[in-house]
Amino acid sequence: MHDHIHSIWYIMSIWIFAAAAQKTYFTKVHGLPNITPLVSSVQETPEPIPTTVKGTIPTWIHGSLLRNGPGKFEFGNQHYNHWFDGMALMHRFQIEDGQVTYRSRFLCSDSYTQNSERNRIIVSEFGTLALPDPCKNFFQRFLSRFEMPKPTDNASVNFVKYKGDYYVSTETNCMHRVDPDTLESKQKVDWSKFIAVNGATAHPHFDPDGTAYNMGNSYRNKGAFYNIIRVPPERDGPEDTLEGAKILCSIAPRDKSKPSYYHSFGMSENYVVFIEQPIKMDLFKIVTGRLRGKSLNEGVYWDPNQETIFHLIDKQTGKEMPVKYYTKALSTFHQINAFEQDGFLMLDMCCSDDGQSINNFLIQNLRQSGEALDEVIRPYPRRFVLPLNITSETPLEQNLNTRPDSTATAVCHTKNQIFCTFEDLHGEDLKDYGGLEFPHINYARYNTKPYRYYYGCGFRHLVGDSLIKMDLESKKFKVWRQPDLYPSEPVFILSPNAEEEDDGVILSVIITPVKDKSTFLLVLDAKTFEELGRAEVPVNIPYGFHGVFNSSA
Repeated sequence: MHDHIHSIWYIMSIWIFAAAAQKTYFTKVHGLPNITPLVSSVQETPEPIPTTVKGTIPTWIHGSLLRNGPGKFEFGNQHYNHWFDGMALMHRFQIEDGQVTYRSRFLCSDSYTQNSERNRIIVSEFGTLALPDPCKNFFQRFLSRFEMPKPTDNASVNFVKYKGDYYVSTETNCMHRVDPDTLESKQKVDWSKFIAVNGATAHPHFDPDGTAYNMGNSYRNKGAFYNIIRVPPERDGPEDTLEGAKILCSIAPRDKSKPSYYHSFGMSENYVVFIEQPIKMDLFKIVTGRLRGKSLNEGVYWDPNQETIFHLIDKQTGKEMPVKYYTKALSTFHQINAFEQDGFLMLDMCCSDDGQSINNFLIQNLRQSGEALDEVIRPYPRRFVLPLNITSETPLEQNLNTRPDSTATAVCHTKNQIFCTFEDLHGEDLKDYGGLEFPHINYARYNTKPYRYYYGCGFRHLVGDSLIKMDLESKKFKVWRQPDLYPSEPVFILSPNAEEEDDGVILSVIITPVKDKSTFLLVLDAKTFEELGRAEVPVNIPYGFHGVFNSSA
């Protein structure tokens, strides 16, 4: 049973890009082009190859952009149904002295190895149920319907860092430690061998000393629990992985048989912020899916009648704060930042008012064009203002948000319940670019602190089709956008001797469906948002998920 319960946690990983298609606004964008090459299989490039640099790439950049995402969508004559099912392909853009090399490698996961050896899909993924082995007789194939599926270790979502080591992660219990230089798979690491969780997100947060925080579900006899995880920065030896990890706090879901899905969480200086949203997982449907011949996505649903709850957990004591903050039903997948100031906690995130758009990312839908894609659904950046100093003297039924120029509200209905509304972190003109997702900030200096700028992708299509820099003071933004070019999430790199928040560059991988082998690494001046240079890569690269910059300076 525990192996199967592990597989439930895999359901989390499928939502990584759902934010890009959530529907805050329905806007007609006529005649969207076909992007089939962006979600098609490619060959790996395990040895470094040179790129052609145009313009200038700053010589002070020393390191590598590491990215992760699906790169193989079929084995033999069997095809995956969903974009998120594709096998993990890792990418490395090495930048030194103004030059760039590129390499890629498929993750040698158990899923990839077993599928490759049999040349068919052996391991079920989110939207694809593995068919019974045709070599078995009828009775054996029938009995296989009752077997508990093993959780996939296809870690295609992100690169994450614990204790100085790089891992690739999805949201099951299994990560893979990888060599950031060669991209070789070094070790499969199972969260459940260290703490009682069935997985963890692919978006940990970090304190300045390197302490990592994450979240993961556990499934017990009494139902599901959400868990706050802390991983120490120190290692005891070269083979140390997650030793010393501990559960800081466990939170009971509103309905233990139907816990909420979460892709990430917020963190301020003193609090972890968990957002319990009404994207629900029906555990019974998930557990019985194989018996019914249904894939995991059949067990995930959106319940617009439930409110969203913000839970605050004290990072020092591990105690959940008694006050709960409520807002209307919304879906969120990536937070921008969270910080405390003047007795309030500001929670900034990309979100929308609906969470039932996952079918947009079926392969068959992504490979459509024209009118079939005209209705584009949009996420937007918003801020919630959570008052922290709630006592028995706090007045009821009035707005507690006293921050100047803030339109967010926080009304105390009872001593432990506060209902909140958001304020927009954008102007009306952001709608013309499809909202914003894949947010990034100057994390090293401004995470958990007041900040001015954030960066992201505009989503007029089902994948990002522009890069955006937003100024929170003016609500004005700068845009990089060119026809038929689709950028990955922007990654900010701080320049040496930086004095201002936006002193640095933005890195993004740009791909196109209209010209073969025309991928390039784009380098923008983060302050002006003007192009500095690009490194053209002579291979095809699919549209990926997330990544990090590994500095060698």
